[in-house]
Amino acid sequence: MSFSHKSIPILRVKDAPAAVVWYQQLGFREDWRFQYEPGYPWFISVSTPEGATIFLTEHEGDCSFGGTVFLVTNDIAKAEIVLGVKAQKMPWGDLQLSVIDLDGNGVRVSQPGD
Repeated sequence: MSFSHKSIPILRVKDAPAAVVWYQQLGFREDWRFQYEPGYPWFISVSTPEGATIFLTEHEGDCSFGGTVFLVTNDIAKAEIVLGVKAQKMPWGDLQLSVIDLDGNGVRVSQPGD
């Protein structure tokens, strides 16, 4: 038996609309947002045209602050400029940088080595 899977990380955020703006600098766009009614927490999906998706949630029960998402890119130089962080060459040959988003979640961006 085989399975077909797609993984979508969920990150806990304090202000999901503000988090959307932060992730837009990495090429994500808002797909949809859901709120049970005004004043309730937001749950927002963001994705890239290449298919990377992240769920940003204000709901306490979904997950905890301090998660990490690992993004693979073909343009680490652009990520360096946008994030203001210099990538480091990893022992296995990839270039990688790490930052913390507005809510304390880790974001690692990596470009495979040659």
